[in-house]
Amino acid sequence: MSGGSALPVALTEAAATLLDKLQAANLTLATAESCTGGLIGAVVTAIPGSSATLLAGYITYSNDAKMRMLGVPEGVIASVGAVSDDCARHMAAGALRASGADLAIACTGIAGPGGGSTEKPVGLVYIGLARKGAAPAAYRFVFPGNRDDIRAATVAAAFQILNETVTTR
Repeated sequence: MSGGSALPVALTEAAATLLDKLQAANLTLATAESCTGGLIGAVVTAIPGSSATLLAGYITYSNDAKMRMLGVPEGVIASVGAVSDDCARHMAAGALRASGADLAIACTGIAGPGGGSTEKPVGLVYIGLARKGAAPAAYRFVFPGNRDDIRAATVAAAFQILNETVTTR
């Protein structure tokens, strides 16, 4: 293992911009990740001083973890699946509740190369956003590329959603 960062420069720059905005607005953040396996949190924590803003990160790769750690209802998993807008909203709301943060971002999807179907193709990702005092929202994406491309695109989209949220708050 080398001492250098393997994180894409564009993502770390986006994280630094986001952290500046969050800190200027005095807002804290939590993450709940499935398909990215903690990559959102890894990119954020690559920025010095991120501990002032990032309160918690939950890697809930299994359905059981989503239900147990974040309170995603079993009925949501059973009826629409883990890769769904409902699940993403519940993940974000659960991270917000569990962490006490002001904002929470969550992602669930199919990064591939396998696991896709006609209904839910590889690259399908839902990003959930929860804010104190507001109903959680979810955003649907279908990202092209390989596993690394899809995961990086998910992180970039999460940062964009958060940036837009802080700007319009």
